[in-house]
Amino acid sequence: MGERVRSALLSLDWILILAVGLLLVFSVHVIDAATVNDVPGSPNFFTDRQVLFTIGAVIGGIMLAAFDITRLQGMSWVLLGGLLGALAVVFVLGTTVKGANAWIDVGPFNLQPSEMGKVVMILVLSALAVERMAEITARRTTLFLVAVAAAPAAVVFLQPDLGTALVYGAILTAVLFLAGAPWTHFATAAAVVVGALVLVLGILPASGVHVLQDYQVERLTAFVNGDRDSGKAGYQLDQSKTAIGSGGAVGKGPEEATQTINDFLPEHHTDFIFAVIAEMYGFAGAAGVLLLFGIILWRILRLTARAATQFEQIVAGAIGAMIMFQLFQNVGMNVGIMPITGIPLPFVSYGGSHTVTNVAAIGILLSIHRRRAGL
Repeated sequence: MGERVRSALLSLDWILILAVGLLLVFSVHVIDAATVNDVPGSPNFFTDRQVLFTIGAVIGGIMLAAFDITRLQGMSWVLLGGLLGALAVVFVLGTTVKGANAWIDVGPFNLQPSEMGKVVMILVLSALAVERMAEITARRTTLFLVAVAAAPAAVVFLQPDLGTALVYGAILTAVLFLAGAPWTHFATAAAVVVGALVLVLGILPASGVHVLQDYQVERLTAFVNGDRDSGKAGYQLDQSKTAIGSGGAVGKGPEEATQTINDFLPEHHTDFIFAVIAEMYGFAGAAGVLLLFGIILWRILRLTARAATQFEQIVAGAIGAMIMFQLFQNVGMNVGIMPITGIPLPFVSYGGSHTVTNVAAIGILLSIHRRRAGL
């Protein structure tokens, strides 16, 4: 028994675990420093909750690491039905937070099914892609996978939660790429996306038809229109840039991070936590965080190339794409090179659902790594 436990421990990717663990610990520290004045009389309100979220996420991740995920390969339709059912419940019993009806009240906490649906979509699309691998170059196969992903993505978009819907799109793109879909399919999809953007942001509004809410348009165009010229979203971007710039090389420290502690920077514990890190710990702190993400993505790419089965290979690669897309989008919107979509920084931003989701994804990766080692 002792030898088996020792072998199981040795089969884990400890470099990946260490990198993720450091981000989770650092997250609690930064949230504690950033939110000390946010709730009068309760300086540890957000910190205590994030600690609970992290503990729960780690427990779930350990359980998934010990589970053989290939057993889920034949349950793709069951998983998809469960996700669509959970999203449907949100419309009936959901709670609106910051304009999006995407949460379900569970006691003192809010559960966001669309967030956890990211992992479900990875498993479903990967399984269906492997089932149809012999026909992956056919247009009908790509359209089938697009339709499968479009169903939950459309529901999420209507909540409205554009950021999570975009992550679903990134997951679909990764699965198609890893399965070997022809480049012409991606070129066609890109043309459709560009056409849709022109239609939604230009042609339809000019005709009096508004698909997106005004605040969504502001968030999508703030990085192009020039900071304050885009209303609230422009103000957020302006304050984020100010916070990042004021951090300098080594930062101002938690006590002197005026943009954060004086609440000039909105959503400083969620969407704009990267700006908080840059203000408190400067270029050195921000670079350290990005280095940890670099290590995580390196380990995922390494595992993707060495996975035991094609299903696990696509799952691992899609998880890597999900994390990379969220990282690039979050950091990009903090520095003003990407639209403000409300996508949190993985493992760092405050929040239960997304913390559980990202750590669950790491648990799946550890399961794949363990199976590759034959345990």
